[in-house]
Amino acid sequence: MPEQEHSLGRVEVSPAAIASIASEAVSSCYGVVGTADKDLATGIATAISSTRKRGIEVRIEEGRIIINVYVIVEYGVRIVAVARSVMNVVKFSVERALGIPVAEVNVHVEGLRVSDVD
Repeated sequence: MPEQEHSLGRVEVSPAAIASIASEAVSSCYGVVGTADKDLATGIATAISSTRKRGIEVRIEEGRIIINVYVIVEYGVRIVAVARSVMNVVKFSVERALGIPVAEVNVHVEGLRVSDVD
């Protein structure tokens, strides 16, 4: 868990809290219509656990924050532009909230959704 030392004690932030921040950031990104589970086992774990955010995986390795985001994007948008936007928004939001740099934000496009055009 990332932590910071203060004169009064220590502050620790859980990966689940970081995932919540990232999830809010992803939901505000243009072109993203939702998040997806990495695989079936992750989907089952997400359904069972209330501490996991669907489509967001946070790992802390050697004090580095690594975030994997699994998204579904709207058909017809520039996928690379949406992915870059997700990277930037998630990184900015988490760093602003924590005051700690994020080492990586990896965006995995898991699918496309075609909106109904009636």
